[in-house]
Amino acid sequence: MFLSSLSLENYRSYKKKIFSFSKEITVVVGENTAGKTNLLEAIYLLATGKSFRAEKEAEAINWSADFAKIKALVLTENLPYEEKVTKELEIIIVNQVRPDSGQKNDGKSLKSKKYLINKVAKRQLDFLGNLYAVMFSPTDLELISSSPSLRRRYLDLVLVQLDRAYRRSLHLYEKGLRQRNRLLERIRDEGISSGQLLFWNDLLVKNGGYLNNLRMEFLNFLNHLPKKGSQFSIYYDQSEISEARLKQYAQEEILAATTLVGPHRDDFRIFLEKENQPSHKIDINLYASRGEQRMGVLWLKIGELEFLKEKTGKVPILLLDDIFSELDENHREEVLQIISRGQTIITTTDVDKVEGILKDIQIINLDQRF
Repeated sequence: MFLSSLSLENYRSYKKKIFSFSKEITVVVGENTAGKTNLLEAIYLLATGKSFRAEKEAEAINWSADFAKIKALVLTENLPYEEKVTKELEIIIVNQVRPDSGQKNDGKSLKSKKYLINKVAKRQLDFLGNLYAVMFSPTDLELISSSPSLRRRYLDLVLVQLDRAYRRSLHLYEKGLRQRNRLLERIRDEGISSGQLLFWNDLLVKNGGYLNNLRMEFLNFLNHLPKKGSQFSIYYDQSEISEARLKQYAQEEILAATTLVGPHRDDFRIFLEKENQPSHKIDINLYASRGEQRMGVLWLKIGELEFLKEKTGKVPILLLDDIFSELDENHREEVLQIISRGQTIITTTDVDKVEGILKDIQIINLDQRF
């Protein structure tokens, strides 16, 4: 499986543009404002249904339009050419705001997001899992230093690609969590019966347990990756959800009008055991250098790629957003090893840096005219 072409219409800086990709390595070259990251974001959106940059995908609609369209052609290798086309994936993001209304497309007036496979409308639940991608960019350092919500979002973006039941459980859990929190507020403020929580308790325990279990499976997989040099490991700070724990925190939840246990409270931390300090592990957020943190993120992304590959039998597309300028020679070598495993799309401002490292690459040059 590989991405053959990508068509963007009214997507961020692109009014209308079609890209074709090598099934091996494609390098996208352009200045910082040329739209390189926008291109990778669109591919990642096809794989996960979510932007890695925006809370609301409507923010990606070009300011002059009221819709955006992303279309990709996914091919299967080892077949005769006329049989290679397997799927046409398409996402259409529609905004109620008209371009002539004088209002800004800020995402608040999002009307709908449509998913199509071979021009047939699908639910997001059924659309995902047709393309797999791993994204690696300098901003991923925020996974180490930012809030737990960003790390939970990362886990979800990995796992929604993989597992249909996870996508369903995540949707039901998030919907049930909102309803339960509203009910807790009414119990506190209006004095209604807490017996009405039973339905939502059952829903959260069932679906939250599934989320916990698959997150645990992924993070355990990372901890069993082959070790070399400095050794990383991950600690899953799991907020288990069960009837017993909900009962334990019942009064506190009513006072706070919020659900205090469950996967929406999960977190994870990455630890480093240095070669010259065996059995001594440090939390890389608190005690590691920026270079060591960058190594930790690289370890995480390599593990993500290997996990998706093992579970699906397919090599995900590797999306590298201007990372060679951030890595030293040793870590570039590690990236080169994973690049050789499947299709890779790389962005850079300086093609010489990439050409000096990679051979037999396809180059796409961007300019300011979209």
